[in-house]
Amino acid sequence: MKKEAGIYVHIPFCDHKCIYCDFYSIIKDDSKALYLANLKREIDHFARQFSDSHIFRTIYFGGGTPSLVEPEYLGEIIAHLKNSFELVHGAEITMETNPGTVSREKLAAFHRQGINRISIGIQSFDPDDLNFLTRIHDADAAIRTVHDAAEAGFGDISIDLIFNLPGQDLVRWKKNLEIATSLPITHISAYSLILEKGTILNKMVLKGEVEIQDEEIDSQLYELTMDFLAERGFVHYEVSNYCKPGFECKHNTIYWDCENYLSFGTSAHSYMEGRRWWNYSALSIYNSAVEKREEAVAGSEELTPHDLYEEYVMLALRSRGLRRSRTSGLSAFESVEEGKGLPSLWFDERATIIEPLIAAKKIVWNGDLLKLTRDGFSVCDEIVERLL
Repeated sequence: MKKEAGIYVHIPFCDHKCIYCDFYSIIKDDSKALYLANLKREIDHFARQFSDSHIFRTIYFGGGTPSLVEPEYLGEIIAHLKNSFELVHGAEITMETNPGTVSREKLAAFHRQGINRISIGIQSFDPDDLNFLTRIHDADAAIRTVHDAAEAGFGDISIDLIFNLPGQDLVRWKKNLEIATSLPITHISAYSLILEKGTILNKMVLKGEVEIQDEEIDSQLYELTMDFLAERGFVHYEVSNYCKPGFECKHNTIYWDCENYLSFGTSAHSYMEGRRWWNYSALSIYNSAVEKREEAVAGSEELTPHDLYEEYVMLALRSRGLRRSRTSGLSAFESVEEGKGLPSLWFDERATIIEPLIAAKKIVWNGDLLKLTRDGFSVCDEIVERLL
């Protein structure tokens, strides 16, 4: 029986570099044709290794801004993937986009190419927030893009939001959530502002040009997010992700469940059968490598059983919880305890840690599922550190 996995494709082209972004992107498009040809070469290379052993249930186009290319461009990649690998019926195929960069007609064309889920990088509806983030759209453009996506045929629409921005208080953030939940969306990813090394924002903070708000405000904004979205029917299924029932992002759950995924393109990271590898980030180096050897792997590592154990505990607690009865079925743990997965003894050994957390209503434990509560999500990193 074939094992299930996911596929990620990086489209690095972008029309603007935001101050907080640390993803690889380039502000030009004169190499799109060459990049497409090399993506196909890379896909062919790994299809020879994994097409007979794996079936794929998701395709995710991230970037960059994938919607800047023509619909036929992504359609050609989808067709090549389908010819190279077996996909499950009704596979989730997601494309990222940004407000103001794509018309309703172009969205409809993407939908006709087989994309059935869209993720829109709105980040905020507040003009001051958008100005700080150096976004090129306004609230009206963001709202219009969501409605355009719905009218183009997308029934699964996700948006990204960022909180704890400088000067943002509970009133301003709640207004963002009110606007978001009034739209025809099925999924919200709400992230606290993170300083990533090498970004413009990080340099501004180091120079004292920007002051980041403290953890207390961050916690208040996060708690408001959890409560507000729960009241409006959104399921909190991962630390930063909320969805209407049945609309979890299938692709991201592959990451959180420590399952296999193949990734193609610049800066892409893959994980297959206990091995992780990553591609060169620079487009010129990626193209040169693929033309020479049909792949662009810059580095790799074999994960030890201990590595896999720590990663699974961290990711599972951040999402749907540690389930005693499920761990033996996870591909990441086939090498642990002779295929038995995370040992049941693990839970018993941590009883002195788990029991006080239950009493404090930070986690719930029914003998099978160990899961964070609403209050537990607020201190997720602390709990993970104690359990590892």
